[in-house]
Amino acid sequence: MTLFDGVYPFYPQQRKSFVFDISTIIVIIVFLTLACSFLIIIPGIRGRARLYWLIRVLLSLVIGVVIVVVQYTSDWESGWVKANTSYKSFSHALVNADIGLHVGLTGVNITLVGNPVNQVNETINYNEYFAWSFDADYDHSYNEGLEKGLPSPILYLAEKFTSQSPCGVHNQYRISGHYTSAVLWVAFCSWLISNILFSMPALVYGGYMVLVTGAFMIFSLLSFSTVRNSPMCAIKFGSASLHIVYGGSFWLTLAVGLLCFIIGVTVVTLHFFSLDLLKTFFDLHVDEAEECQEMTEVYVNQRFMNNTLSPPQPSTHSPQSI
Repeated sequence: MTLFDGVYPFYPQQRKSFVFDISTIIVIIVFLTLACSFLIIIPGIRGRARLYWLIRVLLSLVIGVVIVVVQYTSDWESGWVKANTSYKSFSHALVNADIGLHVGLTGVNITLVGNPVNQVNETINYNEYFAWSFDADYDHSYNEGLEKGLPSPILYLAEKFTSQSPCGVHNQYRISGHYTSAVLWVAFCSWLISNILFSMPALVYGGYMVLVTGAFMIFSLLSFSTVRNSPMCAIKFGSASLHIVYGGSFWLTLAVGLLCFIIGVTVVTLHFFSLDLLKTFFDLHVDEAEECQEMTEVYVNQRFMNNTLSPPQPSTHSPQSI
């Protein structure tokens, strides 16, 4: 690795897309396929049961896709700032750019977009990802960024999350992200169990499992929010400061967790106070009516019934037989 006029050269590299990556797209496509498959069945359902069935399926799929997708997004925490900052090390050239910091469960995503994009004879449009999951080495990724000669604002932000940084937030983010992801996977399992119970049907137990799903989603948020216990170092670019706040994935998880509580409480309440209404929503009255209709069509063996219903004849014995 050599210097060119005192500056590390830039090399082409693969860059992780912001917010949506391949894993997120795959998950969304899978759930959209399931939704389309269920929608194809709708014309075969009669009456109001069609609407009830549609609501149940869509709500369930929304909960499931959110639980899985938020584990791959990079906007649990995010912040933006517009600043005039140096572009390269050992250079006095300043550029005007939008600098973004986006924190996920498995790493941090840093964006740098110039205003305008073309400045100092270069295209300033960077999007770099540094992973800190247990199977990744964040410090190694940061050192690779140094060798590639990434722009100074990106390296400045990435250095805040290294294990040797005075900020001391690396382990906090790494551990909280790990446990947040683990709790969300438990919520996904309870969501699967709730769907199985609703289809059995064991409605009240399905409602309890939906409450458990919402509880684990809230626990995941509490796990991630522990990073706030460690004060973040000041992030300044000249006179401008970058502040990070909870992002879209955090608030989306909170909203779906509260939705699970509402659904679970509604199902349990209807089970104890209005069971007929709950059975109507889950289309159980139709099944009971069909069972009653099938039971009315009974084929009787008349010979068997006559022998059964006729009184027993008294036995007669002659003296010779005794």
